[in-house]
Amino acid sequence: MKHVPDLLRIATAGSVDDGKSTLVGRLLYDTKSVLADQIDAVTKASVDRGLATPDLSLLVDGLRAEREQGITIDVAYRYFATPARSFVLADTPGHVQYTRNTVSGASTAQLVMLLVDARNGVVAQTRRHAAVMSLLGVPQLVLAVNKIDLVDDPATVFAEISAEFAELTHSLGWSAQQVQAIPVSALHGDNVATRSENTPYYDGPTLIEHLENVPNVTDREPVGLRFPVQYVIRPRTPDYPDYRGYAGQIAAGRVSVGDEVVVLPSGRRTTVSQIDTADGQLATAHTGRSVTLLLADDVDISRGDVIAATADAPEPVQQFTATVCWLAEKPLRPGARLLLKHGTKTTQAIVGALDALFDEQNLALVEAPESVELNQIVRISVQTAEPIPADDYQINRESGSFLLIDPQGGNTLAAGLVGDALAPLHLKELV
Repeated sequence: MKHVPDLLRIATAGSVDDGKSTLVGRLLYDTKSVLADQIDAVTKASVDRGLATPDLSLLVDGLRAEREQGITIDVAYRYFATPARSFVLADTPGHVQYTRNTVSGASTAQLVMLLVDARNGVVAQTRRHAAVMSLLGVPQLVLAVNKIDLVDDPATVFAEISAEFAELTHSLGWSAQQVQAIPVSALHGDNVATRSENTPYYDGPTLIEHLENVPNVTDREPVGLRFPVQYVIRPRTPDYPDYRGYAGQIAAGRVSVGDEVVVLPSGRRTTVSQIDTADGQLATAHTGRSVTLLLADDVDISRGDVIAATADAPEPVQQFTATVCWLAEKPLRPGARLLLKHGTKTTQAIVGALDALFDEQNLALVEAPESVELNQIVRISVQTAEPIPADDYQINRESGSFLLIDPQGGNTLAAGLVGDALAPLHLKELV
């Protein structure tokens, strides 16, 4: 039977001009994931700019506005593969005002490549991105110390940056085994696909070697079935007079025919009688699979309900503590009336107290802020009009996340995590 490489979801993060686009272009180029005509086009464009070598960042900065500004302004998804593993990469922007895009790109990542310019080291945006990755529960980090060829004493610079970053990530809850620092030159390809003779002080893996071998920890299933119902299917045709199916995507766990399940928030129990897909029926389906479930009993279910495993079903709640990253220009203040989207359910919500603001630069908490500004992270209390069957984010990322939405304009205002995601961090006392 032919071996199918497993899939690793990765994302980039870092400050402006740290070389993210060039590094992504280098990964695509070195893994032979770009067509010859694309390389020819990049080479021609580079010559037109007066460059002696191809500018690989042009492989990923595809939007005209991005090319003209020389920056990345939106999340772009790239695909590449090696014989050992396949990858989906979210290339995110570095500007502070686009931190919301970084949150989006990293929300499903199993590994984040955080770039720093060897000439600048760990800067404020590095600390901000590391804090966001910690709160999102990203299990693996790579610190790519880029442009290592541009400093006078690369061995000392790499050691100092690695030590500072190790102290930061330890305070944010990562172990040493979850963080790998690599000196690279994205421009010249040092330590990207091949080990560089220019870094004799470094004896670790190349970037691609590390990506191929890092544990794919989200293959684990920490909770039982979580199935948000997206649509109720009732054909009402002569061939299917009594058909009633519940369509959606499995957010967590697995489901098999014969499993006992509970419908939330009603609490009604039943069993799975059939699992339908576009390709036919299945005996078992896993996380990420879009299916239609048929149940043994006639249960009142609508869009937004959750079908869950009976063994560890979450308790539906209407009031809870949450940690949110505020993504809007307009500040958040106590008493704000918003919409909350959890899974496939959208309900009205009121933001109660602003409990504590996370100061990611000093790794401290500021008690009871008056408001929350763009890109700030805060612990709040939330009350919803209807109960939502949510897990703590630390238990499950999919069923423990939500969005806060502007009820007038429909814009996303915040990305939220159910529970106190700040609690595991090694933070200073409230100030």
